[in-house]
Amino acid sequence: MSAKLIGEGDQPLVCTPVVAKTRNLILTEVNNILEKKPDIIEWRADFFDEINDTNEVISLARQIADKTGDTPTIFTLRSSSEGGNHIPGFSKEDAFKLIAAVSKHTDMEYVDYELSNPPEQIKKLREITAVNGTKIIASFHDFTLTPDKECLFKKLVEAQNYGADVAKVAVMPNGLEDVLTLLGITVEAKKSLDIPVITVSMGSCGVSTRLLGGVFGSAVTFAVGQERSAPGQIPIDEMKTVLNVMRKIT
Repeated sequence: MSAKLIGEGDQPLVCTPVVAKTRNLILTEVNNILEKKPDIIEWRADFFDEINDTNEVISLARQIADKTGDTPTIFTLRSSSEGGNHIPGFSKEDAFKLIAAVSKHTDMEYVDYELSNPPEQIKKLREITAVNGTKIIASFHDFTLTPDKECLFKKLVEAQNYGADVAKVAVMPNGLEDVLTLLGITVEAKKSLDIPVITVSMGSCGVSTRLLGGVFGSAVTFAVGQERSAPGQIPIDEMKTVLNVMRKIT
């Protein structure tokens, strides 16, 4: 069976993050994760200790893409304001240039770009990625709370309006009511938008959205291959067990 891209099929894809810091450890982590057969691998490049060297990043991105083969890969440079690893002296402009370079010079299928970036940069990145066929996941993260329904839905609509290929929101619940809010906008977005959506309610309170989010319309769920990249992620083996059960009964 050929690999699926986000939004294909009727089941959520399982994505595992790579968060090691050095080239050797990153490649080892990729190998270990591939043995567990995820649907997608996300390289969290904000943890890479040579992130300031564009040539090193591109070289490693190519190696990762070579290893993953038919398994789609996401290049993510998460900002510290949205839960990423802090990179001293690294600006939004630096991040834009690096993501654009990865889009131009590697075979990674997806790049993640945050909706908090200036609109002109988002539009410019769309122009750049279109040339090489790279897909954009336009994302919004809040590690402190869950914004109201109107705000969350607006973020997903913004992603579509910018021409993104996938819209993503990941938020922190302060109670089960927030989890219901997240699941509610997932259903609404699934019905209303023309692009796939990824929604996550983080932490222990939001674990149910990782397990059952696909039922409500989330196209991807994130699971641990080796190390967590966000609170509430569970091991990929356990995730697959739950998804297989859900697949049988639904």
